[in-house]
Amino acid sequence: MNYYITTSIPYVNGEPHIGHALELVMADTLARYARSKGKPVIFSTGTDEHGSKVAEKAVAKGLTPKQFTDQISQSFRELCSLLNISNDRFIRTTDKGHVQRAQLIWKAISDDIYKGTYKGQYCTGCESFVTEAVAKENNGICPAHNKAYETLEEENYFFRLSKYADRIKQAIIDGSFLIIPSTRKRELLSTIKNGLEDISISRPKSKVSWGIPVPDDKNQVMYVWFEALNNYLTVLGYPEHDDFKKFWPANVQIIGKDILRFHGVIWPGILLALGIPLPRLLFVHGFINLQNNVKMSKSLGNVVDPRQIIERYGADTLRYFLLRHIPSYDDGEFDWKRLKEVYNSELANELGNTVQRTAAMITQYQNGIIGNIPPATHDIAQYTEALEKCRFDKALEEVWELIRGLNRYIEEQKPWEIAKNGETDHLREILAYQVSCILQVSELLQPFMPTTTLKIRHMFEEGIVHPINGTLFPRDDTNLE
Repeated sequence: MNYYITTSIPYVNGEPHIGHALELVMADTLARYARSKGKPVIFSTGTDEHGSKVAEKAVAKGLTPKQFTDQISQSFRELCSLLNISNDRFIRTTDKGHVQRAQLIWKAISDDIYKGTYKGQYCTGCESFVTEAVAKENNGICPAHNKAYETLEEENYFFRLSKYADRIKQAIIDGSFLIIPSTRKRELLSTIKNGLEDISISRPKSKVSWGIPVPDDKNQVMYVWFEALNNYLTVLGYPEHDDFKKFWPANVQIIGKDILRFHGVIWPGILLALGIPLPRLLFVHGFINLQNNVKMSKSLGNVVDPRQIIERYGADTLRYFLLRHIPSYDDGEFDWKRLKEVYNSELANELGNTVQRTAAMITQYQNGIIGNIPPATHDIAQYTEALEKCRFDKALEEVWELIRGLNRYIEEQKPWEIAKNGETDHLREILAYQVSCILQVSELLQPFMPTTTLKIRHMFEEGIVHPINGTLFPRDDTNLE
């Protein structure tokens, strides 16, 4: 069965931050896991590049919008490389193919598009309108940007989202459009409960020049959120390409909780209007805050740069921390001290020490020859279930139980005493069993920590211990204060 997974595409109004890294490694883990099961995979990420906010940032830097988006988009590509992300596609909404196919989608749903006058509350920071009820609930201030909503009145094109409210609701309820975690499912159903309003999907070109032109109307451009959502189809070559025919609907789409409405309501509406299936699963992750739940903010200058973490500890350490210690279904916290503690205790002491201690004993007592490695026997049903539910933290907890069990096994068996007593066959059995368990751990960790698992497998290839240079995770004894 083919497997298609996407991240949301980050808006290029600033450099990548640790929240972007979280979403990338989540999607990468699922893509690698699917490949390990022999599935053909397309894993897509990219950048969202149109809209007034991007144009304003470009002007502030003395660049054209295209020059500015080229720079920032490249930063996201580089982050993918640094994190060892295995994406098959990287789409930019300024790509010629996306522009053309977004216009095809507009034409394909033209029966559900009409022109009208829109008056509403608008946040420039979010580049989105909100209902009067939402604006009132927030006292007229956008909570994400701490900025007053603007009242805009303009002639736009509208999409008949209201027409599809019942079908979207039913798909969420019956699970054919599965939303996890369940808190986000309930949130969406609450949004739909009182019906859905038709939505504005264009802006006057006089106000927003940096956008995809509306077909057959030179005075309007597509609303950035409308055309950006279409990237999940355009990257597959909708409507005629084999990739679209073979890989849609998406198996998993991963997004942050702040864009749930767009992906849980508007996106399904567009797909229903096109007459094509909804994604099978929408996974909604939380935010990463600083210690004591302090929100990261570009304006406050406290955003954590993932590149700094990778430079100090390596990509696998960051991947592990994000997937194990940021709750998969909720918000989490990051601070450097906690990262260092996790690195030393879990990666250096538990995983690294177990692997290298075993290799050292085989080298010392058996001249590096492992012997007959028995088949792996540990039950991984809970690990598998956790991954299928996007519970990355729970899946890694299962793996770490195995690792801690291996440490206990060595302490209980005391191979050094068996060697001293000359019980060669028994010693060989114990160490071969230990290698079998380590290789199983390596296989389970492969989607999460690909570089580390390659090193582990190499150490025990062909029944012989192959020493590596240095250690898997050298202890960090520096003062981070």
